[in-house]
Amino acid sequence: MVNKVFRLDSGYQNYAWGKIGSTSAVAQFSKASSPEAVTIDEAKPYAELWMGTHPSVPSKDLVSGESLRDLIKAHPKELLGEKIIAHYGSEVEIPFLFKVLSIEKVLSIQAHPDKALAKVLHANDPKNYPDDNHKPEMAIAVTGFEGFCGFKPLLEIADELAKIPEFAAIVGEEESKTFINGIKPEAEIGSEDDLNNRKLLQLVFGKVMNASNEQIEAQAISLVNKAKTQPEIFNKQDLPELILRMNEQFPNDIGLFCGCLLLNHCKLEAGEAMFLQAKDPHAYISGDIIECMAASDNVVRAGFTPKFKDVKNLVEMLTYSYDDVEKQKMKAEQFDKSSGDGASVLYNPPIEEFAVLQTTFKNSVGTRSFQGFEGPSILIITDGEGILKNKETGEELPAKAGFNYFIAPYVEVELITKDSGFTSYRAFVEVL
Repeated sequence: MVNKVFRLDSGYQNYAWGKIGSTSAVAQFSKASSPEAVTIDEAKPYAELWMGTHPSVPSKDLVSGESLRDLIKAHPKELLGEKIIAHYGSEVEIPFLFKVLSIEKVLSIQAHPDKALAKVLHANDPKNYPDDNHKPEMAIAVTGFEGFCGFKPLLEIADELAKIPEFAAIVGEEESKTFINGIKPEAEIGSEDDLNNRKLLQLVFGKVMNASNEQIEAQAISLVNKAKTQPEIFNKQDLPELILRMNEQFPNDIGLFCGCLLLNHCKLEAGEAMFLQAKDPHAYISGDIIECMAASDNVVRAGFTPKFKDVKNLVEMLTYSYDDVEKQKMKAEQFDKSSGDGASVLYNPPIEEFAVLQTTFKNSVGTRSFQGFEGPSILIITDGEGILKNKETGEELPAKAGFNYFIAPYVEVELITKDSGFTSYRAFVEVL
């Protein structure tokens, strides 16, 4: 009989933007989960912990060492469920990828293709686009977090073009005037005015992204000087400091314009979340987060990166939606499939591949019970200590920060806490 609840050994990525050594939650969780196998190198960045079946870094059964992908392939109906197999057409892969990220330096400004574009990009350039799937993603802050998220409201961008000559020089005098005079900020979404707004925003973004390296460098030097000497010209109080900080990490980079001046600067407190649709530009700046996404590793990059930038596809693919940063945040929802001590809230993005459940035991110690889900799930403990109990078999697994588990469909489980700080996140998929 196949085991339906078991601990995972999940791999990590040492990307350059990760937190260094033991300061990284990714390193801490990896070491706690596999103390004999993981030795933390205090000189290396630990950026991402991957939990799932993605072939780049597939999770393994901690006891047997067999990959989760191979286990599912051997027992697809038991570990994925017939509904998930029928809907997604795979007998080896969970349709989401669950991660922990520890961010010391800004990630590349990026966007992800939708399903149709992903298939085209993968077929034409499999080296740079390794998957044929879309990659909508959600971030939940574990610590204080900041990032870039979607284009700023149009009036903010117009104000910057009017007040910051370096920005207008990159965009062009005529194009800047066309944008400032042509936008209709109150346009109804989908209206002719809204479509024209998006074309004007595409014009500005396209001019920035196609500027020469020499032009970007010259104007970036001047922009950074203005942030030091004339902070009052910027329309947001924290913008000069943000420009200076980003410039320290990536001197005179195009990201100062396509990121700091064009994208919302989003800040999340622990427990707050944001959802990033396909074709929306974004970048994480700092903090520790839980991240969940469709099972894909496709990235189209814009700035703050030495990696491949696909400017043509990026400028053409974006939705060019524009909104206040507070509207980018997600509201946690009530969750009805659990009961008992503590509390569970649901982060439920408007896509089908995943949702994430947060369970906490603030000011209480006890047991919280969960009904079986109709699809597979992966659970990670981020704080405290307790037990994960399989109610079907009675087996109790130790649960500490960094421990992560696979839970098969329809299995009822309990979280039993030993302290009030016990916190977990559980990604899952169901077919409605």
